Amino acid sequence: MTSTSQPTALITGAGRGLGLALARSLLSSGWRVVVDARRTAHLAAALPGAVVVPGDVTEPAHREALAAAAGGLGRLDLLVNNASDLGPSPLPRLADVPLAAVRRVYETNVLAPLALAQALLPLLRDSRGTVLNISSDAAVEAYEGWGAYGSSKAALDQLTAVLAAEEPGLAVYAVDPGDMRTEMHQAAFPGEDISDRPEPEAVVPALLRLIATRPPAGRVRAADLAGASS
Repeated sequence: MTSTSQPTALITGAGRGLGLALARSLLSSGWRVVVDARRTAHLAAALPGAVVVPGDVTEPAHREALAAAAGGLGRLDLLVNNASDLGPSPLPRLADVPLAAVRRVYETNVLAPLALAQALLPLLRDSRGTVLNISSDAAVEAYEGWGAYGSSKAALDQLTAVLAAEEPGLAVYAVDPGDMRTEMHQAAFPGEDISDRPEPEAVVPALLRLIATRPPAGRVRAADLAGASS
């Protein structure tokens, strides 16, 4: 297998949680993987063989570096916009949430995925690739305290739907992974025991099934994909 024939993925927010688990699984399956994270010191050991680009997806120069890394590999089959910003913890009500924090949430959860998609569309079109935008049930349910994060994910869902309509050659999905035992989920529930939530690794098989089967584009729940594979 030549390097250019290997499927290639770019996964943001791969320093921990779902991004790290998915990157590890793809690498073990023979994919080439470009990852980014704000904390990357551990990734050389955690993801041997991955191309690690340290940085923050809200920064244009960092997004350019990610696009250059993918371009340097010659192809891109999968873009996973996984990096997310929860906002302040504990989660404030809309009456009290600082607007600066809301802007940061939208920069990370909406504008950065759009900017990366714009930069990477030529590569994705060439491979008839897949885009996974990691969403949340907070995009469609009204939970107190989740106004900034939930509305950003609702906006991401709409961007995903429009991108799917405009790019019919691609497989484009907004994916709700469900609750997971992650650092961000713990921040949403400070002081609470979240050990009953599944580890991110439990969600990966559903994402792999989605990538492999390419059902009609749209919003999907990992729990439904898992049920379909049983």
